[in-house]
Amino acid sequence: MQFTDFSLDQRLLQSLKHMGITAPTAIQEQALPIALAGKDLMASSKTGSGKTLAFLLPALQRVISTRALTKRDPRVLILLPTRELAHQVYSQLRLLVANTQYKAISVLGGENFNDQAKALAKEPHFIVATPGRIADHLEQKHLFLNGLELLILDEADRMLDLGFAPQLKAINEAADHKRRQTLMFSATLDHSEINDIAATLLKNPAHIAIGAAHSEHNDIHQRIFLCDHLDHKEALLTRLLQDEQHKQVIIFTATRPDTERLAAKLSAQGFATAALSGELKQTARNQIMDQFARGLQQVLVTTDVASRGLDLLNVSLVINFDMPKFAEEYVHRIGRTGRAGAKGDAISLVGPKDWDNFKKVQVFLRKTFEISVIPGLEAKFSGLKDKSKQAPAKRIAKATPAKGNVKVKAAKAAPSRDKRFITGVDVGDAPMRRKPAAPLLQDNDTEEV
Repeated sequence: MQFTDFSLDQRLLQSLKHMGITAPTAIQEQALPIALAGKDLMASSKTGSGKTLAFLLPALQRVISTRALTKRDPRVLILLPTRELAHQVYSQLRLLVANTQYKAISVLGGENFNDQAKALAKEPHFIVATPGRIADHLEQKHLFLNGLELLILDEADRMLDLGFAPQLKAINEAADHKRRQTLMFSATLDHSEINDIAATLLKNPAHIAIGAAHSEHNDIHQRIFLCDHLDHKEALLTRLLQDEQHKQVIIFTATRPDTERLAAKLSAQGFATAALSGELKQTARNQIMDQFARGLQQVLVTTDVASRGLDLLNVSLVINFDMPKFAEEYVHRIGRTGRAGAKGDAISLVGPKDWDNFKKVQVFLRKTFEISVIPGLEAKFSGLKDKSKQAPAKRIAKATPAKGNVKVKAAKAAPSRDKRFITGVDVGDAPMRRKPAAPLLQDNDTEEV
């Protein structure tokens, strides 16, 4: 199929041509007819499948071809879980509205609240936002959604994981009318809370699933290296960066201190490196991502804040310095490479602390990885034993009676405990204390006077 088959406005077709996009992807082929027809939609697809255009094109087409419900309220609200992902979607939206009269703004956490209130007062047609900040503006009455025509939720599973369910429900109540259309995109439709929130937000939605969340990404070559300890892991990382052929590299760590420490270490080794984490101010985060996207940095060390939605075509290698806690996040991490049909590499460094999370990834992907080795940097660590299989054996061994003449020491009896109530307990304002009872006198005892 071609984009011309969807009866899109000529201005949209020209923008797509200018962006170098010629044919729709699988998710776009299936989602566009449903969304353009005005129906609610629940869709899932793997990372890098092109779902951003699957909701931006219907949104633009609706605004261009239909009359607004109100003149003051925004017509389209796009919600995303992280600022980086929202910034990415906003950049693509700006390209599509560049040759139209429609205005688009972004409303993200970490940016100036008063400046956002002023931008909202200018009555934009499109808003790209994070749920928490939009809920704040609704509470302050800087924004009204009575005339909202299209509500779009991208990475809905991630928004729920981050605890945005109350904000999503508040936004839904502010825009609760029969003429609103809702599109929900998620990495998976099997999420525990997705169906619950969908029942609240969507009306008789169509369902689309393009590839399972655990399906193999054929454009990404995945390798696993075992590590004994932190020094061994850092030595492996340095060798990989020196030996591997790559354009740009993203390295994922578990915490912000690890990100800063590792970035400083790689910079000292001569690699042009930047560090990105959620604790940075939004302006600093935008600047780092912009410099990396323009090729000014060779290596980006980051937490999971950059694991979703970022479309960086020059990233040819992703390294998991620490394995993610959630198996689904592994898929999003490695999905930063191998995009738009390009080939990519994904390497994971697995030490004793990473072993349990690594096993979860194998179960999630339904795959057993082969272990790769670098000569001279082989690991002594070969994995941990499954504790769940060891536990029953230990219990049986303890319960088995001794045989033959083997003497078994009797277990020591627990020391007797004085159960008499001696120490007082405060009741209200009056402390009470009970004295020990006096011993009873026997017949041959005499009482002192």
